Amino acid sequence: MPITSKKIALGVLAAASTVALLAGCSAAPSASTGAAKSKYLPCVVGDTGGFSDHSFNELTLNGVVAAAKEIGSSYKKVASATANDLVPGIASLVTAKCNIIAAPGFDFEKPIGDAAKANPKTNFAIIDDNTLNLPNVKDIVFETDEAAFIGGYIAASYSKTGVVATWGGAQYPSVTIYEDGIADGIAYYNKQKGKSVTLLGWDVATQKGTFIGDFSNQTLAKTDTQNFLDQKADVIIPVAGSLYQGAAAAIQSSGSAAVLEGVDADIYQTDPTYKSLMLVSILKNLAAPTQAVIVAASKSKTFDNSLYVGTLKNNGVGISSFHDYASKVDPGLAGEVAKIKAGIIDGSITVTSPSGFKK
Repeated sequence: MPITSKKIALGVLAAASTVALLAGCSAAPSASTGAAKSKYLPCVVGDTGGFSDHSFNELTLNGVVAAAKEIGSSYKKVASATANDLVPGIASLVTAKCNIIAAPGFDFEKPIGDAAKANPKTNFAIIDDNTLNLPNVKDIVFETDEAAFIGGYIAASYSKTGVVATWGGAQYPSVTIYEDGIADGIAYYNKQKGKSVTLLGWDVATQKGTFIGDFSNQTLAKTDTQNFLDQKADVIIPVAGSLYQGAAAAIQSSGSAAVLEGVDADIYQTDPTYKSLMLVSILKNLAAPTQAVIVAASKSKTFDNSLYVGTLKNNGVGISSFHDYASKVDPGLAGEVAKIKAGIIDGSITVTSPSGFKK
């Protein structure tokens, strides 16, 4: 399958030689407790947001923990408070003699690339990047536009006002691929049903939309969501890690009847504080491939650096259940979703995105 490379410049990050220099001054990794049967040591370095973000960091950590349990080993983790902590965090895990280091997100492209080149005996797995092409790096990417297509269709079906809104944390390919899928799913609903549900916050044709600028500003997330609520949007789909919390705050404080769709994890389950607002979640199943890659690496003498692409077909992406909204959606929606999923898998429904990993 042809792959589209996406390069993201990260000027704040240091060069490869910095990895070794910073190893001594980085925060010490925290380790799991208990006796380990295997000496193979999987590790994870977190991006900003923390390991309780109900998103990339937490899901990747879950995969590492599950892998360690499966192979009977311990594991280590190190968090990053700011982008400046990524390089020393990786360095500290290299110093701790980790066999494989998992990194949740494309922000790690340069620091992982530098560390991999400087430490060829250490293996790495990086989420949402396919540009490194190094013998000791496993790239894990996802066709989230496939699942987001279904999420957009569901949003259009549920909306009472005929207005859906989406916004992103920052304009990165792993964000806009969701938004492309959402937009196309709404367009497909309109075509099938003869409706005219509109999408605010993202324009597929121009590839422009609304972005917070980061993945931590809950205040701006609340403000932007309120702007969309004022425009009668009643389904909000934030593609911004934990910033769905700011969106939820806007809905709750305004007394709106709007609902949310989650991304990455099933937010209904991972953060039940907001379950009453969660119509459905568009899933990026980070934990499973992270676990599988680590377990496979622990059993093989040769590291497999071939690209992993998560799709609907291999359950790398998916859609959650409707949970509390099962009785509130159109009675025929579940059947329609099943048909759409099957159509995407067999190719009769085409889903593409400029940010995707297939043509």
